Amino acid sequence: MSRDPKSVLVVHPGAELFGSDRMLLESVEGLLEAGLHVTVALPSDGPLVAELKAMGAPVDIVPMFVLRKQLLKPHGWPMLLRTALFGAIAAWRMLSRRRPAAIYVSTIIIPQWPLLARLRGARSISHVHEAERSGNRWINRLLYLPHLASQRVLVNSRFSQETIRWALPALIRRSEIVYNGVASPPHSTPPREPLEGALRLLYMGRLSPRKGVDLVLEAADLLQRRGRQVKVTLLGTAFTGYEWYEEQLREQAADGDFEVDFAGFHTEIWPFLAESDILLVPSRMDEPFGNTAVEGILAQRPVIASDSSGLREAAGGYATSRLIPPDDAKAIADALAEIADLWPFIVNDLPSSRDRALRRHSPSVYRQRIASAVSGRSPGTGWNKG
Repeated sequence: MSRDPKSVLVVHPGAELFGSDRMLLESVEGLLEAGLHVTVALPSDGPLVAELKAMGAPVDIVPMFVLRKQLLKPHGWPMLLRTALFGAIAAWRMLSRRRPAAIYVSTIIIPQWPLLARLRGARSISHVHEAERSGNRWINRLLYLPHLASQRVLVNSRFSQETIRWALPALIRRSEIVYNGVASPPHSTPPREPLEGALRLLYMGRLSPRKGVDLVLEAADLLQRRGRQVKVTLLGTAFTGYEWYEEQLREQAADGDFEVDFAGFHTEIWPFLAESDILLVPSRMDEPFGNTAVEGILAQRPVIASDSSGLREAAGGYATSRLIPPDDAKAIADALAEIADLWPFIVNDLPSSRDRALRRHSPSVYRQRIASAVSGRSPGTGWNKG
């Protein structure tokens, strides 16, 4: 059977609808718009599957080797070897059946696909969504190493690119920065004015210690003690195995003298942003980028984010955002108080912040760049090359 030169296999390590999952949808849409014949391989079923099928992309659920950090510890080695073997066999069979001309590898934690693509004579394009400069350099190098087999490596921020340079300089020569395209409603809901009653704070994302969700509650408590009423909405759920952290958050919330809504996971975030006053992105650890911060700016809401890693690129440079030291609840509370005190001036600047974010993170431009990379065309005007 001859190989279809327009056939593309997209592989992704999950089936949820968080940051990298949403970017996968944008990538697939760009490939389809370019007239490529796309199939998506996922390791499990989930809400992402329905979204992909709705846009016309066939989905195959296949056993897949996903390199989680716990597998790198000695007690995880038997599972690592077992899933690596079964994953390689399943991937080889799928490549034999589909015979794609190109493979788009979404994230660095599915390391077998670039190597197998090279063996099968297919082009591979790795899209790096991860960057943890504070982690172990040798583990980072191990994660990046298989992607030397890819002909092209896309990264979502300058911080991600510098992390690659730090961990595996040989990979940097084929890397290109493509800032995330972030979807936005055509018209965002203006913030309320005047700012009366409780200050409505919103957190969106995974409930995990590294994301600093407990800092949101601590900052809210500090603000409440200063005499300013607050209400907190936590939009998201915990990773499997981190249920203990959500329980800890619920206990922390019960000890506070303010309302906390554990809203759970919702695919539609804009109604929650419309009901909020300020979005908080208080990550303790490195983030490769910060889609959530950009979504807050697009929704015409002030954003308070940690002044670190990719969050600095996502939220920096806007008059309506505040960057604060990581892991500092008092700094969050101080920034909240400042924004509330300057509310009329902040509100006046929100439309211009939204306009800038729309230009910088246009989904249509992002989709064109992904399609160019996967199809092997030269980067178009405005392509960020490192």
